[in-house]
Amino acid sequence: MTDSSQADAKDAPWTVLRLLEWTTDFFKRRGSDSPRLDAEILLAHARDCARIELYTAFAEVPAEEQRVAFREMVRRRGEGAPVAQLVGFREFYSLRFRVDENVLIPRPETEHLVVEAIDRAKPLGEMKGEGSPLRIADVGTGSGAIAITLAKHIPDAQITAIDLSEAALKIAAWNAEHLKVADSISFVHSDLFESLVDPPTFDIICSNPPYVSESEYDELPATVRDYEPREALVAGIDGLDIIKRLLETAPKRLEAGGRLIIEISPMIADLCEELVDATEGLCDLRFLKDFAGHRRIVSVAKNVGV
Repeated sequence: MTDSSQADAKDAPWTVLRLLEWTTDFFKRRGSDSPRLDAEILLAHARDCARIELYTAFAEVPAEEQRVAFREMVRRRGEGAPVAQLVGFREFYSLRFRVDENVLIPRPETEHLVVEAIDRAKPLGEMKGEGSPLRIADVGTGSGAIAITLAKHIPDAQITAIDLSEAALKIAAWNAEHLKVADSISFVHSDLFESLVDPPTFDIICSNPPYVSESEYDELPATVRDYEPREALVAGIDGLDIIKRLLETAPKRLEAGGRLIIEISPMIADLCEELVDATEGLCDLRFLKDFAGHRRIVSVAKNVGV
C-alpha cells in the first residue's frame, strides 16, 4: 500500500461497515467465539435498530453519540463482559429476555429442555383430561427463560417458577410481565421445594441447575466466571449436589407418570445415569443430545404405580 492510500484509509469515514470490520478483528484478537455477531449486536444496540438493518446501512456514518456508546461497549466486551449483559437482553426460543449480573445468561442448549417439556406436555395433558391444567415447576428459574417459554407454548398450564435468589426472581417476574404470561406463573423464593406451602405435586418438573464442579469452575472462560453468578453455576466437588437433591425429591413431587427434565453437563452423564438407576420410583430414563451430539438433557418419569 502506498503512503497516499494508507493516508486515505486512515482518514476514511467510520461507516457502519468499517466499524463492523474493525471491531470484528478486535474481538478475534480478544478470543471471542463469535466476533462478527458480537460486533453486529453491539452496533445495532448503539443505533437502536434491528441487526438486519445494519446490512442496508453499510455506507452510513453513525452519529457521534452512537459511536461513543458503541466504543464503550466494545471496550467492555474486550475486557470480557458478556454481550448479553452489555445490551441487557438475550434471545431464547425466539423470545427476548432481560438479563443482568444476577442471572445466568440463557444458552441454546437449554432449548433442548424446553422442546422435551413441550413434547411431554401433550400426552400428559391428554392423560389428565380436559379441564385439568398441567402443573409445571421450573426449579432455579433465573431469568425465567424456561418457565416463560413453556407458558407461551403450553396453553393453560399452571407454572411455578422457583429460585433461591430474590434478585433473579425480580428479573424473571419482569420478563413474565413484559412477555405477557405473568398470570400463568407463580414466582416462589425457595431452596428447591422447601418453601412451598401445602406442598403440591407436578406433572412436569424442569430444571437447569448448577452442574459445574469446583475444579471446572476455575477453568471456565473469564467472560463466564467473572460476570455470571457463581451460585447458578457451581454445585459442589463433582457438580452433582443439586441434581442429587432433585432426583431424591422427584418421586414425592411428581404425579404418577409425570416427568423430571434436567439439563446436565455431558461430563457427568454417566454419573447421572447411575443416580437415576439408584433412585426408587423413577423409570424410563432418556438422554437428549445437544447439537454437538453430547448427552445434555436427562428426562425421566415417575413410575405410574408409585
